[in-house]
Amino acid sequence: MKTDSQLQHDVMEELSWDPIVDHTEIGVAATDGVVSLSGIVHSFAEKVAAERAARRVKGAKAIAEELIVRLPSQRQTSDAEIAKRIIDVISWNSLVPSDSVQVKVEHGYVTLTGKVKWHYQSKAARDAVAKIVGVVGIHNDIAIEIAASASDVRQRIEDAIKRQAALDACTIQVKAEGHKVHLSGKVHSWSERRAAENAAWAAPGVREVVDTIIVIA
Repeated sequence: MKTDSQLQHDVMEELSWDPIVDHTEIGVAATDGVVSLSGIVHSFAEKVAAERAARRVKGAKAIAEELIVRLPSQRQTSDAEIAKRIIDVISWNSLVPSDSVQVKVEHGYVTLTGKVKWHYQSKAARDAVAKIVGVVGIHNDIAIEIAASASDVRQRIEDAIKRQAALDACTIQVKAEGHKVHLSGKVHSWSERRAAENAAWAAPGVREVVDTIIVIA
């Protein structure tokens, strides 16, 4: 089993390897497999990249992300300009249904609202916004419309898990209650846990995934 000091070192190496991340202003700590990221990044896209880099490291059971987005003074952008860029980018994105998302921007913090049928559409809108210069935070409040019964959602998730070679469906339990899905059980890596989450989010009608799967490094 990887020690916390080894995990800390590996996360720092992964951050320094990622070309999007300026690792010099990011602090890394590891306790019982939980990785904490702190410090300053210069864009929301860099913040997302840092978190993803930490998740890629074997032995990371959870991520506590406390990074602060501090934009360089020359990159400060008005809320109106940010909102316009967001509307344009979303309208160009074929994965997001036309006129399904509303945008609010306040001091660089973006709130997304509206309704879509699938989680991937909500995620596509958020991912598009994350790349826009001037954004310092995103609250995604896009609702998922009713599309399937709880029993159907559960079956779809279990089938998706069984199709993935990296996962042992027998070690993962799925419980669906309306639009909420509960995942529990044990896996051997953070990537396997993420794969189970992705399978859950891919089911129609899912608005919330509660993941209590334990990672056994």
